[in-house]
Amino acid sequence: MPPTPSSLDAASPSLIERVQDFVSEHKKTIVIAAAAVAVAGGLGAAYYASTSKPPPSGGLGEGEKTKKDKKKKTGSKGAKKGSKKVGDTDGPILEERKPQPAKAEDGKEAYESMSAEQIAALPEAERTAIATSFKARGNAAYQNRDFAGAADLYTRAIQISPKPEPVFYSNRAACYVNMSPPSYEKVVEDCDSALKLDPKYVKALNRRAMAYEGLEKWEEALRDFTAATILDKFQNQTTANSVERVLKVLAAQKAAAIMKDREPRLPSHTFISAYFAAFRPRAHPTLPENPSTGDQTLLLAMEALDAADYAHAVTLVNEAIDQGISWDKGRAEALNLRGTFKFLMSEIPGAKADLEESIKLEPGFTQSLVKLASVHMEQGDPKAAFDAFEAAEKANSSDPDVWYHRGQVLFIMNEFAEAAANYTKSSELDDKFVFSHIQLAVAQYKMGDLAKSMATFRRTLREFPTRSEPSNYYGELLLDQGRFEEAVEKFDKAIELEQKKSPPNVLPLVNKGLALYQWKQDIGAAERCCHEALRIDDECEAAVATLAQLSLQQSKIPEAVKMFERQAELARTEPELANALTYQYATSAQVDFLKNYPDMAAQLNQIAQGMMGAQ
Repeated sequence: MPPTPSSLDAASPSLIERVQDFVSEHKKTIVIAAAAVAVAGGLGAAYYASTSKPPPSGGLGEGEKTKKDKKKKTGSKGAKKGSKKVGDTDGPILEERKPQPAKAEDGKEAYESMSAEQIAALPEAERTAIATSFKARGNAAYQNRDFAGAADLYTRAIQISPKPEPVFYSNRAACYVNMSPPSYEKVVEDCDSALKLDPKYVKALNRRAMAYEGLEKWEEALRDFTAATILDKFQNQTTANSVERVLKVLAAQKAAAIMKDREPRLPSHTFISAYFAAFRPRAHPTLPENPSTGDQTLLLAMEALDAADYAHAVTLVNEAIDQGISWDKGRAEALNLRGTFKFLMSEIPGAKADLEESIKLEPGFTQSLVKLASVHMEQGDPKAAFDAFEAAEKANSSDPDVWYHRGQVLFIMNEFAEAAANYTKSSELDDKFVFSHIQLAVAQYKMGDLAKSMATFRRTLREFPTRSEPSNYYGELLLDQGRFEEAVEKFDKAIELEQKKSPPNVLPLVNKGLALYQWKQDIGAAERCCHEALRIDDECEAAVATLAQLSLQQSKIPEAVKMFERQAELARTEPELANALTYQYATSAQVDFLKNYPDMAAQLNQIAQGMMGAQ
């Protein structure tokens, strides 16, 4: 979704954006490599339909190419002792001296006229040879796209073989995948059998994953594709792409289902405070001479808002509207406030209806027009947003909020020069609003005018010595330049100023944590900063997201899963939720891998360390 036009989201780079950059920069250390690319770099791979089939050539995967099998005859003089038949990578080893199936007088294989009991009475080595012969014939049938016939031949190989061979089951599964329609249930059964015999049989894992994908069992498919990716040491790009593809579908479907049933709720205190701080304070409306109960409740709602008691403010404004407000201006104010809270809770249609009704009651109510522009941006309609700004400017061109918030929308659209012009106009109308100055400096930075941007920030620091925001956002730009020590100094100053508030804004703490990690690779200090932020505001998504990533850096997979689950709980919108779920499911798949392959834990950690060292 387009970010909310507020100081929290439009500051550049915003904290959430920089957490995502942090993920992207360190994605090689995240063991589920494809998952990291999917979230940090965008899920760009096309979704492959579940009915798609692998190409027949090489489809068996074991290198069982019939032409090569025919060229290399059993028992040929050139065969080396202990060599495998061509293509029998995971199959039985056929030594030159081992017994071979006997030929009948008519040239057919003698075992074709033998009963099952007679075959069972043969020596083990001869039965092995017979089973291998059936497999070779199955390979030939497969290459000729006779999948049913090939499956029957693999079945006979399974029945005759003195001991089960995983390759027979896996090859028969390949036949079931290619039948029309595919028999995914049988694919799963055969791959189950193959994996019981060889749990690290990558071909069987991939085939079972493809079957699960066809059955739309996304979590099972992700588990198997993830295991195959790790067992292949991340060298198979096709499997990695499959992880990405399945994650995209799984996260999107789960997010849609969750949002459908989720009750609307307010975001974190930090988020709401940042949103309201992006509007200049306004005097409360004067109550009528004989106020109604609803009028008085509206005043209580505004007082709760002033006290940052947001939950109480929501309850009171709803009660005020239900009780009835006696005058149009008061009702317009109430609808503006209720619409704002609906917007923050991602109830976009309801927010739009309340704000439009507010404007009908008070056509010149610029704040409702500005917030309606935010709603239009949320819905992906910039034209309607700028129409709302134009109406607000016509209603009151001297309202600095109109210019500031239009600047925010332009900033989001990367129109930095126009954004800077609007911020400048906003400051000319009211130079006491700190965010106009901050955003002007950030826009200048985005335009590449570093000297002017830093000068604007230094001036803002002098003019607003008691405000934490200039230090915090100046620190962000210093961090973006790799000036870590100076950035940490600015974040410490912002933290010091915020401690005078109750409750303080915790974003400088998270910023400091990221800076310490990027500067000194000090994970412990970064975690302490984020935990302190969560102690103050336990719903700070940026702190949760950062802790999740730091857990991944240390291969603390269960802890990372818990943090991603928490991030999903805090997500306001469906795209935010899908993003969190992508990481959650990717990391959970890794947990499943460690449970299923405990002997791989040390090796997995070595792979992760190797990826970290390769950066």
